[in-house]
This record gives sequence, structure tokens and C-alpha cells, in this order.
Amino acid sequence: MEYITTTNLRNKSSLLVSRLSKGQTVSLVHRSKIIGEIKPKKEAKALTEADIKQLKKLASELSFPKISYKERERRYRKHLMEKYGQSLS
Repeated sequence: MEYITTTNLRNKSSLLVSRLSKGQTVSLVHRSKIIGEIKPKKEAKALTEADIKQLKKLASELSFPKISYKERERRYRKHLMEKYGQSLS
């Protein structure tokens, strides 16, 4: 595991970026104490057809009532009026 100090964050940021791009984890040191870890961000995987089918199945099991755009707009306006009052245009 690699270490980087808070001072080196400013001076050696390119080194930090290169380590993160390689997938390495870097420990952050401040006043001789490890205060945290800097990890590379995980890439989000793309949805597959199986994932989409599972989402559709879960949505149908919840069986929310269908709301028209007009009803959605009415509810949203009501919420805004309750939150902000009459001065909303």
C-alpha cells in the first residue's frame, strides 16, 4: 500500500492520479497518522437484458397506480404551494 501526505497532495497530484488509474489504493497521512484511504472509483456496469427484465418484474409487483401528466402536475403544484406559498408564479 502506498502513502501520500497532505502536503504531497498539492505537490505530487500527478503521482496520485497515476496510482489511482492503475487501480491502487493510497493511504492519506496527516501529522504522522493515517487518516483515510483514497480509492479509485469503480466503473458502473452496463445493464443487461436480465437486469432490465428483473427491474420490470419488480416494478409490476409494486403495482403503483398510473398517474396522468395532468394529475402529476396538479400534485406538484399543490406541493409547491404548501412549501412556498402564494408568491410562486
